Amino acid sequence: NEESAGKRRRRRITPGNPWLKPTLAQAAWAASHTKNSYLASQYRRLAGHRGRKRALIAVGHSILVIFYHMLKTGTSYTDLGGDFFDRLQPERLTRYYVKRLERLGHKVTLESRAAA
Repeated sequence: NEESAGKRRRRRITPGNPWLKPTLAQAAWAASHTKNSYLASQYRRLAGHRGRKRALIAVGHSILVIFYHMLKTGTSYTDLGGDFFDRLQPERLTRYYVKRLERLGHKVTLESRAAA
């Protein structure tokens, strides 16, 4: 089962349709190289710490989930955008860039903008 204390460990992907896997891998690769799309940002986010091949499999899985929901609800695909993960947690992004600037030797003070 590869699960202990609610934590899922790495395991092989389940065997499936032998014609679908390479097609999904190609679609995931193409989607990961588009500009300003949700799937490309998901690939970049995962490839950094999981590896490029695992990230491609995850993007392929996301494509399957998107297709399923499109067929189930009868709606068309609306992309969430390349900045979806940044919009999800803006304070996390702020902390990341502050730490990066401090590592480069800059002193950072943050001021909030007045609402316009």
